[in-house]
Amino acid sequence: MDEGLADLLHRVVMLLGEAARQRTDDRDGLTYSQIRLLGTLEDIEPVTQHQLAQALSVSDPAISRALRPLVAGGMVTVTVDPEHARRRLVRLTEAGRNAFRTAGKPLHDEFRAALVAAGFPYERYLQDTHRLAELLASD
Repeated sequence: MDEGLADLLHRVVMLLGEAARQRTDDRDGLTYSQIRLLGTLEDIEPVTQHQLAQALSVSDPAISRALRPLVAGGMVTVTVDPEHARRRLVRLTEAGRNAFRTAGKPLHDEFRAALVAAGFPYERYLQDTHRLAELLASD
């Protein structure tokens, strides 16, 4: 990948992440990280805690800590994997799904609109990203 493009994309992601953190801190009682975790779960549930940690690029202990308040709040469940007693499966509850849609979806739509308004070819990059993910998954 062109280093200039990689640097630009990295800066865009960092700026959007920081803006999201500022806008969502204590929004509906959820932090940006919690919204991100719930959104990731919506995409890939059920998932092991280890797989969730990998998807979010954090450590396994960090996922355990992040899940505690979400479990206590009834937004996710963590159960023993019936196929492997040492693994834990994480799933969204209906409350967690609703919390993500209430807090995360409007934020996503707002950022998408801002990127499109700024001339960023969002739809093209989204399609390219999905195609790349499919190609990587097929290996």
